[in-house]
Amino acid sequence: MKKIPVIIAVFLLIVRFTVVADEGMWLLTMLNKLNLNEKGCKLSPEDIYSINHSSLKDAVVGLGADGMGMRFFCSGEIISDQGLVLTNHHCGYESIQEHSSTQNDYTRNGFWAMSKAEELTNPKMTVSILLRLEDVTDKIVSQLNAQMSESDRQKKIADLTKSIQDEATKGTDYNAAVRSFFDGNQFYLFIYETYKDVRLVGAPPDAIGNFGGDTDNWMWPRHTGDFSMFRIYTGPDGKPAPYSKDNIPLKPKFHFSISLEGVKEGDFTMVMGFPGTTDRYLTSYGIEESIQITNPSRVKIRAEKLDIMKKDMDASDAVRIQYASKYARISNYWKYFIGQTAGLKRLDVYDKKKEFENKLQNWINADNSRKQKYGDAIGMISGAYEERKVLSKTSAYFSEALGGPEIVMFPAQVFNKLYPLLNQKQVDEKAVNVASADLLKASEGYFKDYDQATDKKLLSAMFSMFATDVAKEYHPDVFAFIAKKYDNNFNEYADYVFKKSLFADKNKYAEFLKNPSLKKLQKDPAFIIYQSVINKSMEIRKETEAISARLAKGNRTFVAAMMEMQSDKTFYPNANSTERLTYGYVGSYNPRDAVHYDYFTTTKGILEKEDPTNEEFIVPAKLKDLIEKKDFGRYGKNGVLNTCFTTNNDITGGNSGSPVLNAKGQLIGAAFDGNWEAMSGDIAYEPALQKCINVDIRYILFIIDKYAGAKNLIEEMTLVE
Repeated sequence: MKKIPVIIAVFLLIVRFTVVADEGMWLLTMLNKLNLNEKGCKLSPEDIYSINHSSLKDAVVGLGADGMGMRFFCSGEIISDQGLVLTNHHCGYESIQEHSSTQNDYTRNGFWAMSKAEELTNPKMTVSILLRLEDVTDKIVSQLNAQMSESDRQKKIADLTKSIQDEATKGTDYNAAVRSFFDGNQFYLFIYETYKDVRLVGAPPDAIGNFGGDTDNWMWPRHTGDFSMFRIYTGPDGKPAPYSKDNIPLKPKFHFSISLEGVKEGDFTMVMGFPGTTDRYLTSYGIEESIQITNPSRVKIRAEKLDIMKKDMDASDAVRIQYASKYARISNYWKYFIGQTAGLKRLDVYDKKKEFENKLQNWINADNSRKQKYGDAIGMISGAYEERKVLSKTSAYFSEALGGPEIVMFPAQVFNKLYPLLNQKQVDEKAVNVASADLLKASEGYFKDYDQATDKKLLSAMFSMFATDVAKEYHPDVFAFIAKKYDNNFNEYADYVFKKSLFADKNKYAEFLKNPSLKKLQKDPAFIIYQSVINKSMEIRKETEAISARLAKGNRTFVAAMMEMQSDKTFYPNANSTERLTYGYVGSYNPRDAVHYDYFTTTKGILEKEDPTNEEFIVPAKLKDLIEKKDFGRYGKNGVLNTCFTTNNDITGGNSGSPVLNAKGQLIGAAFDGNWEAMSGDIAYEPALQKCINVDIRYILFIIDKYAGAKNLIEEMTLVE
């Protein structure tokens, strides 16, 4: 009898942990407010984020690239004292693809460096580690006032931001970024150390790293080994440095130990990483725009692009390699926008938002001081969305359709670097030669992954779609030329462009840069397209400036009112590519009536999904042999090897590759996806459905060790039984 209360207590504890994981992507300085120890965590906030000693945040990295600033396309984690980084396969895919050729196809065959000498450089990639963050709201808000116009306010914020960043990095090699939060109501400073020598160490073949392809993308159950590995190098002094053969592996302040214990239902979990963008405080008017205008436009355009690319990729191994990364990027969010729209409708997000807005407006109207302060917020928002209805669709078509064919935007580099030099009364030949040499070097990677025939089809299809779907008043001038000269026959026009343009051919482009001519540039059809598209897009941007200013002010006022009305609530800010922590629990879920999904998958499911006739479900012979023999080594238990598992951690794009940690801060997996039933999660968190899909660290280790035989990598990790 005495055992019954204990059993009930344990059960209730598990249920409590499973059900009440809070939504929210929390800034690391907010950890004291979360009471994580009461929720199952065995670490203190200082163990997770500290500026005085090593902590978990020192092993979490943001993956970026030149030109991105301090914004990150993925996350990762340091897993050895030699700077070894684990992230997702899809996060490293561009690097994998760029190193691939028909002779060495790492996309199909995988890549493994059996020594550091075999690791491959990636000049475009950077890895950043957060050193500290600081609330600078008072420094900025104290210099603003309600009488400022939105443009004056933004200019003042920009000036203050630069001053704060410069002061924070003075005399250091650090990078800094001030980011706004809660729609411009708060501001934080983030200081990073950024490393530019990042080398590819290992990646499984697509048949493992992208097993399930588009079919399984955003779905559960999953059996995908979505991981790749890189290494950070520093100069001999241990500081960030550009690539050099003399560089040495990073000696990190902290690296994650790896647990081989596995997971079970109700286990506490943390995810740390750099989530990209959420819009949890979006109003019903923004929901309506997404459902009716922007999402359908993006889905339609991307579907056409994917169809064109897929046909050419299937017909040629060379094109398949060239377009593998491009196709994956377009496809990922094509399916996302479909799922998001369906989720917003299914979960009645519009109606829920409208109900809250009515409640907020009633609260505002109940007090004269609140009416004076917040009374215009919802009206400003609704008016701005109404004004920009047509422009929202137009903007989507500019970015998705006109930005689709690569030949449209490729001339931008020449326009920015060379055109101003040539367009002078007195041409500086030395400067022209330097710019030309830089452009030629930059074009090598571009043309390596470019197929003229594919891009010609994209130009014809995208221009045709734009001409049909967008009002003529928003057409770039080049469309009038196409109508007059080619009677809107976009196939003929594309033939003309690709026959005449120097931007369509590697040899023509190189020949032009040997002796660049302003006259030749101005007559080039692709250059004319670029100028036409940019000029019209600038016109549209100018037209929307006033609308955007009203919307920004309305949103800022709306969020301030919301936070004041719910002053007893601890709010988390929207994701904006700054480091966050989310906590949750391992668990199963019920996606719909009479359906239950368990919280983990095993290698058994890989063989059940196998289909040799479908490239998405091909199982490599060696992997199949290992599974059938149950040759899992130390990574399986009782003849079973888990592949993936689900938690209810709150994540979004940018969290891909984030470390999934247990209560002790040990690595148990890598986050790589969300689930279909909660695709509206970037706008509305749905606690009963929201799942974070993770590849089990034991499956990752099994692939590295037993499949790839890269025991050199296993040996440098810290494994905990």
